[in-house]
Amino acid sequence: MKFFHKIHLWLSVPFGLVITLICFSGAMLVFEPEITRHVKSDIYYVASAKGEPVDMGELMETVKATLPDSVSITGVTVFRDKNRTYQVNLSKPRRASVFIDQYSGRITGKYERIGFFSTMFKLHRWLLDSADPRGDGLKVGKMLVGISTMMFVIALVSGVVIWWPRARRNLKRSLSVPFRDGWRGFWKGLHVAGGMYALLLVLAMALTGLTWSFGWYRAAFYAVCGVEYVPRGSASDGKGEKNKSSHKSGDRDWRGGRHGHRGDYAERQHRGPSMRSEFKCWQQVYDVLEARNPEAPRITVGQENASVTVSSGNNAADRYEFDSRSGRFTGVTKYAASDSSDKLRGWIYAVHTGSFGGMITRILWFLGALLGASLPLTGYYIWLRRLKRHKQR
Repeated sequence: MKFFHKIHLWLSVPFGLVITLICFSGAMLVFEPEITRHVKSDIYYVASAKGEPVDMGELMETVKATLPDSVSITGVTVFRDKNRTYQVNLSKPRRASVFIDQYSGRITGKYERIGFFSTMFKLHRWLLDSADPRGDGLKVGKMLVGISTMMFVIALVSGVVIWWPRARRNLKRSLSVPFRDGWRGFWKGLHVAGGMYALLLVLAMALTGLTWSFGWYRAAFYAVCGVEYVPRGSASDGKGEKNKSSHKSGDRDWRGGRHGHRGDYAERQHRGPSMRSEFKCWQQVYDVLEARNPEAPRITVGQENASVTVSSGNNAADRYEFDSRSGRFTGVTKYAASDSSDKLRGWIYAVHTGSFGGMITRILWFLGALLGASLPLTGYYIWLRRLKRHKQR
């Protein structure tokens, strides 16, 4: 028991402040999407959702006319909420996009992270390290975050070992925060009971978060889960064989005929983009997918491929391929048949952020991260009081 006390103390003292910063910044990022959309509602929402949306090809031509020659449109994302503007994804810089009102054809703005959240993200991932975390330079901040997270995991496990003998004698008291014993009792109770309440949540965050810090840990994590790690964008090794299905030209749903209120694609060519436009089939493709998946949270159409999100929590999506000239679908890869590495990657992100269970799990993850941030601070308080008592003796 003395050994675990020393492990718990001497790992927590040097890394405690870093752990607090990591947990606090992570908590601040949980509700970033909702806050951003609220603060910048004029960008993310249309002025008036009346009438029919402008043809997608026309909207893309409008955006293209504002872009420099070095930047191209890679796709457009349409959300189930008809009050949300279309998100037009760009080739560069990384994750660049602009938003356009599909009813008026007005570009409402571009994607920009709010300064506070940008700082929190850099703090959470790299401790504001000025070195490029994706470059070849020394990634001191990223490494320190990874090492601190590993020490946090060991400190949590040693804390459980220290807590258990007392818990066996009086479980109720060990899981309560006393208010009648003054600040000393409150901080000690918050450290012990708060650590137990947040234990599983912060362990889930830490163990999944480490996959972004160390390559060896990521490979080991995937191996423990029985999956071979395949970098994003790499060719499949055959374990997650693509389930591409050809579709007969006589299948009206896959050829792109009449769908919903938009009418026949050929009949609206006079108001759509020219036949030479690279976007001339995008509306046709979207109409087919939207008719087949009316409950999809979002649908993204690109140059020769499209995706239909089936679950926002872990970014699960069915992927389609189509002929860019005719708009006819040539293949589909259902999420259930996708590569195991991609599935696990999505679940790692969902567990780390708490998005897998919707708003309820995100609230729990937010509270868990705040409790995780308080553990080193309350631990410092207990440790310093103990040092003071020893000095007085």
